[in-house]
Amino acid sequence: MRVYIEGDGFAWINRTTPSADPTPRNPVALKLAMADPAANVLYLARPCQFAASPLPAGCNLHWWTDRRFSSQAVDVMNDALTQFVQRHPGVQLELVGYSGGGNIAALLAARRGDVRSLRTVAGNLDVAYVNALHRVSPMPQALSAIDVAPQLAALPQVHFTGAQDTTVPASVAKRYQQAADSRCVQVIEVPGMDHGSDWAARWPALLTSPPDCH
Repeated sequence: MRVYIEGDGFAWINRTTPSADPTPRNPVALKLAMADPAANVLYLARPCQFAASPLPAGCNLHWWTDRRFSSQAVDVMNDALTQFVQRHPGVQLELVGYSGGGNIAALLAARRGDVRSLRTVAGNLDVAYVNALHRVSPMPQALSAIDVAPQLAALPQVHFTGAQDTTVPASVAKRYQQAADSRCVQVIEVPGMDHGSDWAARWPALLTSPPDCH
């Protein structure tokens, strides 16, 4: 089963003002899932996305701002995935994450025993590095994929990065690849693509480059 994990969504109105609703205006991971011809596809939004207004009482802005990569946030995503997997005993998962969802996907892969591959699209795989690039506040509680890269060294992975992406540039995936130091980790730079480009239009073709340990 291929599992798609959404990005951070509409987390901030501007550099200093959090959004009141993190639902993505451009749900790239949802569009990727819709473009996937596979028979078994699951889409997971991030906490508090696509919730009815007003948001539930438990939805405070920390879920999509400074604590969006916290251990608690990863636990919530892992629990949601486990609840679904329990309905399908023995299922093996292929995780796909977009942007911040790429970070979540890697962290889930490190926690689970039923993941057989990992793909990311414009994945934020090094949170501290990306925050430093954009000169935004550090996130002390954030977990980061780059820290579990050695643990995932034997997992087949492909990390797609846009050649025109200035939000999560190609250097992020390359730093992760270096940390993993594994023949199972591929980085593919896609010409003409930036962070919010129409990745779904390219997705069926990109799926023909499967994760593999060369």
